[in-house]
This record gives sequence, C-alpha cells and structure tokens, in this order.
Amino acid sequence: MPHHPEARSTLPPVRIRSIVAAPLFGESPKGGWSAEIQPEDSIHALIAVHTDAGITGYGSVFTDGRLVQAALQVLEPLFRGENALQPERVTEKLHQNTFWMGRGGTLTHTISGIDIALWDILGKVTGLSVGTLLGGRYIDKVRPYCSLLMEMPERMHDVVAPYKARGFKAFKIGWGPFGRRNDPGLDRAIIAATREALGADMQLFVDPGASDAHWPQGLKWALRTAEMLADYQVGWFEEALKPDAIDDFCTLRRASPVPIAGGEVLTRRQSFQPWLARGAFDIVQPDVTKVGGISEQRRIVWMAQDFGVRYVGHGWNTALGVAADLQMATAFPGVDLVEFIGGSPYVDGILREPFALDADGLLDIPDRPGLGVELDPEGVARYTPDARPLFAG
Repeated sequence: MPHHPEARSTLPPVRIRSIVAAPLFGESPKGGWSAEIQPEDSIHALIAVHTDAGITGYGSVFTDGRLVQAALQVLEPLFRGENALQPERVTEKLHQNTFWMGRGGTLTHTISGIDIALWDILGKVTGLSVGTLLGGRYIDKVRPYCSLLMEMPERMHDVVAPYKARGFKAFKIGWGPFGRRNDPGLDRAIIAATREALGADMQLFVDPGASDAHWPQGLKWALRTAEMLADYQVGWFEEALKPDAIDDFCTLRRASPVPIAGGEVLTRRQSFQPWLARGAFDIVQPDVTKVGGISEQRRIVWMAQDFGVRYVGHGWNTALGVAADLQMATAFPGVDLVEFIGGSPYVDGILREPFALDADGLLDIPDRPGLGVELDPEGVARYTPDARPLFAG
C-alpha cells in the first residue's frame, strides 16, 4: 500500500540523553570464591538511562562498576540521541559496533544493563510490564530458590534455617569447601546435613562452582558426585565442570542421574548455540545482567526451548536483576524458578517495596509498567559513593 506521510507513529521518539552507572560497594555477599570478595570490591553496578522525556529506566550489571563507567564512555557516541523505545535495535547497534574491542566481556555486560533499562523505559512509556511487552504473561507468581554458600556439615543447619523460617521452599547451596578438599566423605556429609535441615519436601540444588579459579576436579569427580547427589533428591547439579569443558559436560549430562545445569559464564546468544546443539545441558542458566540483557536472553530462552532444554536464569545479582528475572520468568512457558541471593543488601535493601514471599513461598511478578519496581534513593545511597546521578533525570 502507498506510504502516507500523515501515518506517523503514535509514540514519538524518546531520546537517550545520558547513561550513568553507580558501582555498589561495601556489602557484596560472600561469593565463596578462592579470592574472596572484599568490602572495597565492586561486583555489581546499577545503570540509569536518562531521556529527554524525563523518563528514566534502570538496569543492573554483574561487573565491577568502575569497568561499567569506563565502558559507558566508550559506548556513549553510539547511544547518545538514540530512541530509547527501540531496545533491541539500539543494543544490537552497540554489540555490532564494538566487536573489535572484545565480544562478551565488560562491554557486553554493560550493554546488558543498558538493555534492561531500555525495556524498563519502553514499559513506562507504554504503560505495560516488560513481561507483557515480551509477548505476554504465562504466570503471575514464581518460586524463588534461596542461593546460599556451603559451609562445613555442622554449620549447614544454621545456614539454611533463617531462610527456611522466612518461607523459602527451594534452596541452592554452593561453593565453599565442596569439591575443594578431595574428600568425597565431606562432600556427602555437607549434602546430607543440608537435606536433613531442610526436610524431604524442600527442593535442593547443588552448585560446586567449577568456574572458580583453578578448580581442582574433573569429569570423574563429577560423575561420582552426581551419583551421590541422586541419593539426596538433588534437583540439579550446576557448574560441575570447568566452564569451557563442553565435551565433558556432554558426557556428564548423558550419564548423570540428576539434571545438569550451566551456562552462567557464557555471554552473547552465539556462545550458547553449540552447548544447546550438542546436548551439554538439561538446564541452561544465562544471566540477564551479563549475557546482553533482556533482548539477548529472550533469544537464548527460545533457542533452548527449541532444543528441549529447560531455562532457569542465573540471578546472583541486585534487586533490579531480580526484577528483570521475574519479567523473564513470566514471558516464557514452563519457567518455574528464579534465583534469589539469601541475605544480600543489594537485593533486600534498595527498593521502596522489597520483595516478599507469600504464604506458599512464591514471589509476585509485578504487572506494573516496565520492570515494575522502584528504587529507594536512600537505600541505594548506602552502597555507592554518589547515588545522585542515578536519580538526576
């Protein structure tokens, strides 16, 4: 049909005026890493995209906030003046024009936060939640699993008890001494103590964290450990092997009596394709704050579902990351879990209305515009040297 000049868009462009980042310091939860997180370390950053319409979108990045600030300087000529209502096109522009500076690293992580914030803006302008914008809501509530660090067996009751009392019905334990002492008896004792503390009706997942520096174990350890985990009704075995050992992951997945999960260190949709095509995972765990944002994660989820692989997002992040994970959980069929760090101030302490479990241990998925959450400026200010740029729209 002929083009008519008067047939204009019903939504005028909303131009990006500036993008700023606030590194979070001081209260990063322990990671269980061999080089443990210190108070002066920044592991996460919040991002704000300010527009000429006075509307600000927010995102989260799983990267040292000082690297995020540097990346924004690099990306600024590409995003300045862009239409914030076109998140997929704008973020693909950022990916495509920075390939020569390294695909998948700090720039990709930073683009993830920008993309989340752009979807937040699109929702605020249209009055729709991100889940609705992605095509529709399959569920209104989802079960969070409480992500906690492993300790020695005699400590595991004290580790899980406060969160069980808060109403969590699913738990993931990881890192710590598991697999690092060359002591299969200790590994079993940690799992046995946790299962006893939780009871038979709670879901339990195990993540030894083989992406840690100089992980000491290999395929045979993982095969033996998978058999042991089956004795305790463990729902999945996550990051059981070094993160590039795709052949070993394929072998483990075929042999293991418990589902094999992984993918949190992969970034960009292209890097997931061989892992899905070769059958390396039962459960794939992209991280929306690292992988390229919502625009990239949605492609990975649909690709995974085409391969018959279950999606559970990796969510060791902030309240804004949880908000994005909740919107992703509702936007795809069959998603029944989101990750929730136990006791992180960056999750529990930066929203005007913190996340709260209902009587069944579920989280409501917001159906308000955008991500559906609102940052608390005073809460954010406790964890970053200067929070004002985030809110100076």
